[in-house]
Amino acid sequence: MTASFAPIRTVTVVGAGYMGGGIAQTLALAGIDITIVDADSLTTQRGLARLLEEARQFEEQGLYPAGSAGTIEAHLTAGTSLREAVAEADFIEEAVFESPEVKKEVLGRISAHARTEAIIGTNTSTIPVRVLAPAVTNPQRFLTVHYSNPAPFIPGVELVSGEATAPDVVAAVKDLLARTGKTGAEVADTPGMVLNRLQYALLKEAATVVEEGIATQEDVDTIVRTTFGFRLGFFGPFAIADQAGLDVYQSGFETLSTAYGERLAVPELLRQNVEADRHGLKNGKGWTGDFNDETREALVAYRNKAYAKMGELLDELGPAPVGVPITEFSQSLSGEQNS
Repeated sequence: MTASFAPIRTVTVVGAGYMGGGIAQTLALAGIDITIVDADSLTTQRGLARLLEEARQFEEQGLYPAGSAGTIEAHLTAGTSLREAVAEADFIEEAVFESPEVKKEVLGRISAHARTEAIIGTNTSTIPVRVLAPAVTNPQRFLTVHYSNPAPFIPGVELVSGEATAPDVVAAVKDLLARTGKTGAEVADTPGMVLNRLQYALLKEAATVVEEGIATQEDVDTIVRTTFGFRLGFFGPFAIADQAGLDVYQSGFETLSTAYGERLAVPELLRQNVEADRHGLKNGKGWTGDFNDETREALVAYRNKAYAKMGELLDELGPAPVGVPITEFSQSLSGEQNS
């Protein structure tokens, strides 16, 4: 596989629902020529109409710059059939229902009608590439390109290569993402990848906390969004640990593993760092790298400014309209666990 895979100029998104539509809208806003296609012409046309109206609303709300709706309308079109829509595209992104059987059927049809050198991506959030790759001819052009919902506003995209995926295919997709304001991160071909493995682990532990009667759903959500979740827009878990102190984290894990067992045992990578006298920001040697006085001061200044700005933004937006707490259900569930 060579330079025939780059650069990507035309894209077809198969699936005009909220996920596929959001992906298409994002690409069109960046001036990429996009075709969307769904199960039938009527569904596709409805999807296009919804996306154009949504773009106008986003512009009116100040979420998109002035003129964005016109840009999207100029670059986004509805295909008449899957065969026609994928025939000349440089890149086809499949964004249909999260079912291996459904995705395989659609990927097989895409393979049958796309150019042999066209890149094919799947927007699966949990299914390994190796499960879907047999449905694709020339699997060296196939990979996961996993956007998050809502696609227009979430910048990160997971990229997962299969055993056969060519490196220049990944490079071409990364280039496309960069041109559209997104950031691609490569992860190994495992169920759930990274995003959902972490996200599901958090939800599992949060649900367990409620089931054990330790806190209500509402208080768990409050703790997450006002403490460590508050930091996550700026720093990942390794950078956060560096700032707190890796030796502190190791001590904390030892307490938690005593209480909760192996699932919260000290991670081996953390133990190795502490044994190598890497304690984070406090001694200038961290998980994410080394710090001198200048870089330490710059990081602390950035962190403090970022958190202050986040506080201002939350004050400006006000509380999220997440719904009325289901207090009775939460209390009855906690009561059952404690009885």
